Amino acid sequence: MMSRMDAPRGSTLMKSAGLAGSATMASRVLGLAREQVMAHLFGASDQMDAFNVAFRLPNLVRDLFAEGAMSAAFVPTFTRHLQGHGREAAWRLGRRALTALVVVTGVISLVGIFGAPAMTRFFAGGFAAVPGKLELTIALTRVMFPFLVLVAVAVAMMGMLNALGRFFIPSLSPAMFNVASIVAAVALVPLMPGWGLDPVMGLAIGVLLGGLGQVLMQWPLLHREGFRFRPDVAPRDPALREILVMMGPGTVGLAATQFNVYVNTVLATSQESGAVSWLNYAFRILYLPVGIFGVSVATAALPLLSRQAAAHDTVALRQTVSHASRLMLMLNIPATFGLVVLAHPIVRLIFERGEFRASDTVAVAAALVAYSPGLLGYSLVKVLSPTFYAMRDARTPVTISIVSVLVNAGLNVALVRVYGYVGLGVGTALASLVNAGLLLWLLRRRLGGIDGRRITSAVLRMTLASSAMALAAWGLHAWLSDVMPSSTFVVQAVRVGTAIGGSLVVLVGMSRLLHIDEFDEALGKLLRRLRPSPAAGARG
Repeated sequence: MMSRMDAPRGSTLMKSAGLAGSATMASRVLGLAREQVMAHLFGASDQMDAFNVAFRLPNLVRDLFAEGAMSAAFVPTFTRHLQGHGREAAWRLGRRALTALVVVTGVISLVGIFGAPAMTRFFAGGFAAVPGKLELTIALTRVMFPFLVLVAVAVAMMGMLNALGRFFIPSLSPAMFNVASIVAAVALVPLMPGWGLDPVMGLAIGVLLGGLGQVLMQWPLLHREGFRFRPDVAPRDPALREILVMMGPGTVGLAATQFNVYVNTVLATSQESGAVSWLNYAFRILYLPVGIFGVSVATAALPLLSRQAAAHDTVALRQTVSHASRLMLMLNIPATFGLVVLAHPIVRLIFERGEFRASDTVAVAAALVAYSPGLLGYSLVKVLSPTFYAMRDARTPVTISIVSVLVNAGLNVALVRVYGYVGLGVGTALASLVNAGLLLWLLRRRLGGIDGRRITSAVLRMTLASSAMALAAWGLHAWLSDVMPSSTFVVQAVRVGTAIGGSLVVLVGMSRLLHIDEFDEALGKLLRRLRPSPAAGARG
């Protein structure tokens, strides 16, 4: 009898990606709601700039333990232990990894708290020109740095659950971060002045509560699976050492990333007030499709890739990489076109109220258009980079990451002089495409091909279909703007919703006309899985 783990590769990937996608959809929608609340309260003010830079500092280190080297090194090793030695051995590795994570991230958090003044001046020295802005950034950084410990533990728990075939609850757990942030914004922000604190400090407290929520949401399911945590210090454990060795190159990559973020942050803080927030709001919108289509597919693919790599099944590995890459592209190419042509009305609909002005809408929309081409690169890297880790090759993706970071820094330094803060978005997008392109080329050589002709054919046909879709979206929204000129929220929502809905009809029709079977398959299964049954939710 065929088990869930032994199901056909394509259907298993789509099923798992659908479960992860439905949960990620909820999380990303709540994430947008979080950004809406913050935009309403603070707009693109100096306070919001300070919060974004302060949150960026612990996020730099978090990348190593979350979506970066830690996750890519831990999941394949845990999966091999689970398959080769059974659950108890896997649980032992999980306990030791969690213990090591808490110790390491705890020390880093303490360093971050005490070193916040020096780090903040290093990253955002330009804030000193505005009275109180640098000091506020330092205070926010100190409050939010412990978030690193919580998110590292949450990601390790997510990796264990994913290896067991549990995707829904782990993918939903980030929603707790957004819920906590929204509650904190509504409940705590008004209370801060009475406690002698800046109102934006309420958002920082919400970050910590959100990190705790991510841990607490996953713990019951992991407990039901049989995991019991107790501190277990075992620095000589070969499996733990393997994870650390795999993370070694990732640490070098993190240093390169820190350099890149440093350059981008300095360049952004050197622009007009609000530039940091404009770029942040635009990137949040961009990450909605990345999160739904990119992270969910990659989350589902990584355990499958790990099992195939452990079995040295190159044929299956090649098929999974090809299938996941085509799935990414078929969904993200039209998303890219849609963001470009509807950037202004989307930003206006989501953010323009309260302290967020019409001028902010124009600025964020320009940044979103600049960022949009990078959507393809960000999504593909989510699958391609972990594939190398699954093959126990951490050096290649890190080397490529360093190359792309240097490309990004060079482009941004050059482009910001010509296009201002928008140039930072353009440079970042181009660098992400370079990153994905190099990884794809090297992986093709490693696996002896990845159905390149099939991918190229699908991409060309989808680009043509997406062009027609974009033209329809632009024309329909322009026509509706003439027919329905009101600027109320409801009218804006009707115009944007109708333009998106009508253009999707055109996209589906063009995909049928051009015989883009991959898109029809991906869309059909994704839509079904975005409405999970109660049984699916119970499976986690």
